Amino acid sequence: MLVKMLPNGNESPTLIDRTLGGIKRAWRDLTGNARVKRTDGMVASSLPADDLARLRERIDDCLHGTGGEVLERARAVDLGRVYFGLNEQGRERFFRLLASEYDIDRAALAQAVVAWNELYQRIEHRPENIDGLYRASEAMLRETLTSPGIRLLARFNGLPEGVKFLVDMRVELIPLARKDPILKGLDNDLKRLLSGWFDVGFLDLRRITWDAPASLLEKLVYYEAVHAVTSWSDLKNRLAPEDRRCYAYFHPKMPNEPIIFVWVALVKGMSHNVQGLLDTKRAVIVNPSEEADSAIFYSISNAQRGLAGISFGNFLIKRVVKDLASDYKDIRTFATLSPIPGFRGWLGERVALEDNALLEKTESEAVSAVAQTTGFVESKGAQALVDLCSKAGWHEHPDIANVIRAPLVRLCARYLTEAKRGKYARNRVAHFHLSNGARMERINWLGDTSEKGFQESVGMMINYLYRSEDIERNHESYASDGKIAVSSGFGDSSKG
Repeated sequence: MLVKMLPNGNESPTLIDRTLGGIKRAWRDLTGNARVKRTDGMVASSLPADDLARLRERIDDCLHGTGGEVLERARAVDLGRVYFGLNEQGRERFFRLLASEYDIDRAALAQAVVAWNELYQRIEHRPENIDGLYRASEAMLRETLTSPGIRLLARFNGLPEGVKFLVDMRVELIPLARKDPILKGLDNDLKRLLSGWFDVGFLDLRRITWDAPASLLEKLVYYEAVHAVTSWSDLKNRLAPEDRRCYAYFHPKMPNEPIIFVWVALVKGMSHNVQGLLDTKRAVIVNPSEEADSAIFYSISNAQRGLAGISFGNFLIKRVVKDLASDYKDIRTFATLSPIPGFRGWLGERVALEDNALLEKTESEAVSAVAQTTGFVESKGAQALVDLCSKAGWHEHPDIANVIRAPLVRLCARYLTEAKRGKYARNRVAHFHLSNGARMERINWLGDTSEKGFQESVGMMINYLYRSEDIERNHESYASDGKIAVSSGFGDSSKG
C-alpha cells in the first residue's frame, strides 16, 4: 500500500518533508567562503517586532549590499533559512513585511509616468534624436513597476532548488492573499514572476515509464488528483503496459518535479467506464499501433499548487495529441473520460427551486412508483429522484437504475450545457476542456462507480472529444460567445 504517500488522512506528509529537506541540503554549502553573518538562528519563529527590524536590515543588505555573485547568493540563502525557521504566524508577518514595506515606490512611479508622458508628447512633434531617451524612459518605467520585494524573491532563481522554494512559498501565500488585499498584490506579483519563468516554451515534455526513479513515481502517486493510486500494482498498471502512457511537463530548474501530468489509455473505441481502464486484470492491448484506434485522457493533475492560476493543461493535451498522432497513425479518436464534479450539488439546488417541474410528467410518475414499490424512500417525484441517488447500492437494483437513468442523464446534460458562471460553463472541468477547443461528446451512465463518483455525479462521466479540425473553431466560439460545442444526440441516455 502507498498510504503514507497520499495527501489525505492523518499520515505524515513524508514527501513534502523530503522535498523541504532536499532544498535545505542543496543550500547547505552554498555560502562557500562568503563572510555573511547568519540571521536564521537570531530570529524567533513567530517573527516578533524586535526580530522584524533585524530581518528588515537583512533584506536591505540583500537588495543593496555590495559584493560579487557568491556573496549575493549567500545573502539569499540566509534569508531562505530564516523563512524555513518561521512558523505560520512568522511567515504571514514575513509576507506582510514584503507587501507593505517593499512594494513599488509610488512617488517614483508617478515621476516615471510624468517623464514618459512628456517624452511621448515631444516625440509626436519632434521624433528625431529622441528615440533613445524614449526607450530609456520606458525602461525606467518598467523598472519602477517591479517592486523591491519581487526583486528580492527573484534572487532565488539563481540558487539550486530556488525556483521550487518560491513555488512552495506561494502555496502558503495564496490562502492569506484571498482575505487580504495587501497580500493579494504580493501574490499577483509573485504569480507574474513565476508565469514568466514557467512559460510553456521553457518546459520539457517527458513520458514517464515504470522504469522512472522511485522518487518520481512517488510524486505521481502523491499529486494524483482525480483517481487515487492505491497500490504499486495500480501504479504499474498505469505505466508499464504497452497500451498505457503518462506524460508530464518539467521545468529545467525543477527537473525532478512534475509540473502537470496526464494519464492516457490506448484503447479500441471510446471508453465509457474508468474502473475498466484502471482494472489491473484487464486484457492488455499488446500492440496498440495495430489494435488501438483511440487515445483516452482519463486523468490530468496539476502537481504544483504554488503555480495555481498559471495554465499548462491546454498546452499539455494538445502537445500529447500531436505526439500520439505522429506515433500511432491508426489512432484517430482523441477524447477524455472526465468526472462531472458539482452535478449532485446542482441537482439538489434545482429540486429545491423547481421541485416536480424538474421532471417530465411521465418521469415523475415512474420515479414515484419505483420509490414506493421498492420501499427505498418515501418521497415522490424529483425529491424521490435525489433521495434514491443518495442510497448506497441503488445502482445494483435494475428496477431503480432503469427508471432513473433517462432523467438523470438528461438533467446532467442540462447542467453541463446550461449552468453557467457568467457566459461560461459552471462546471470547472467542462470549462477547461471547452476552452481548449473540445466538444461534449457523450455522457456515460455509471462511468465511475467509486464512492467519489457517486458523490460528485451520481456515477456519471463524460467524454470530451478533441478533433484537430474543430479545435480552433470550438475554442473561438466558446471564448468569445460562451457557445458550447456538443455532439448530435448529446444527453441521449441510450448512447452512454
